[in-house]
Amino acid sequence: MALKVASFPGELSSGTTSSSRRGAAFRPRQHQRKVDFTFQRRDKRAAYLRTCCSMQQGPPPAWPGRAVAEPERRSWEGPKPISIVGSTGSIGTQTLDIVAENPDKFRVVALAAGSNVTLLADQVKTFKPKLVAVRNESLLNELKEALAGCEEMPEIIPGEQGVIEVARHPDAVTVVTGIVGCAGLKPTVAAIEAGKDIALANKETLIAGGPFVLPLAHKHNVKILPADSEHSAIFQCIQGLSEGSLRRVILTASGGAFRDWPVEKLKDVKVADALKHPNWSMGKKITVDSATLFNKGLEVIEAHYLFGAEYDDIEIVIHPQSIIHSMIETQDSSVLAQLGWPDMRLPILYTLSWPDRVYCSEVTWPRLDLCKLGSLTFKAPDNVKYPSVDLAYAAGRAGGTMTGVLSAANEKAVELFIDEKISYLDIFKVVEMTCDAHRNELVTRPSLEEIIHYDQWARKFAANLQPSSSGRSPVLA
Repeated sequence: MALKVASFPGELSSGTTSSSRRGAAFRPRQHQRKVDFTFQRRDKRAAYLRTCCSMQQGPPPAWPGRAVAEPERRSWEGPKPISIVGSTGSIGTQTLDIVAENPDKFRVVALAAGSNVTLLADQVKTFKPKLVAVRNESLLNELKEALAGCEEMPEIIPGEQGVIEVARHPDAVTVVTGIVGCAGLKPTVAAIEAGKDIALANKETLIAGGPFVLPLAHKHNVKILPADSEHSAIFQCIQGLSEGSLRRVILTASGGAFRDWPVEKLKDVKVADALKHPNWSMGKKITVDSATLFNKGLEVIEAHYLFGAEYDDIEIVIHPQSIIHSMIETQDSSVLAQLGWPDMRLPILYTLSWPDRVYCSEVTWPRLDLCKLGSLTFKAPDNVKYPSVDLAYAAGRAGGTMTGVLSAANEKAVELFIDEKISYLDIFKVVEMTCDAHRNELVTRPSLEEIIHYDQWARKFAANLQPSSSGRSPVLA
């Protein structure tokens, strides 16, 4: 069934962005403002449609277009002590693989997981942390039983408070944030307030929390080091740049499952089609995000917060081979790129070792052979096929709580699509309608509580956009 917007704000027909909007009935507060969530077409030579939203003074970027190491920051002896929030997830397990391969470089002092008690117990026995947390408090006794007879029994703190204590463990120098969603915000804030550097794998930290998190990181002189491949590539390329040298950020995208599909076929997309990534086997949500290109739109916002690039100076390029992980252009028009086989361990490793480089064995880290690879290709994204690009730029220019609402609405819309409650094209409609409904409630300088509040609001609003039995218009459930 497809959503057809009738009297609802934010109408979006299939594959297009509408040029007129009606306001939602919300009362703006003094630090809120109305945002015109509309789009305006650029000249035909441009690779994307520019979204027109008024700008406000944003927070200071994590890295203002350059990265300079501070040797005096080193404050430990022996292997670098780290804590991991989300140790049983993909980021956490890959981080522990790196620690296992480099015991002379890194050691684990604290681990936090959600509910995978069996794996967490194995990790504790292997890496011997001092502190362990399980977010699901009902599993505390099960974890204790699994650790019975452990040679070095760690302190165990259940619930969200335990996760926060892991994040701010006094011995940790760097905290790897691998929790998905806004659940990772409070532990990250706690780590920043405790002066820990952040190996950032939680997108919501900046996409939703950027206006609050970045000033806090500057206040506590904390470094936020990107652990995803695209932003790590940019971070690696800006090493040693002089002030003001960065001219443009170029994010590469695989194009997802539908990069070779004609737009006309998208109305017939099934869930199984969206889950067939041409390059990798990933989780359902990220695979759908890759198909819609929402993953790249969110990365545009994250790049703005990380590196201070204006949205006009951040571009997306479809690169099917996924060998160039992203690029930058300098003021003199030189383009610098970071290349490598798709392997999340490399950007994770760099967040832990920066500014140093750790030697990697060819057995577990295959070296890139360009001659064997053959060729690399590029093309501009089709903004009719990927309305997500326009939505992300619009939300980014609006700033404040709008970017978190965009991310949360997308997460809920993808969930509805996977559950076959809405169609593939409805994902874009649900996200736009949610953002449009939020425009009069936008908070430009939100508190942590407001960020979390509007994340939850967006999920509920998006969930209520259900198609009617006729499939002709949405009704609020």
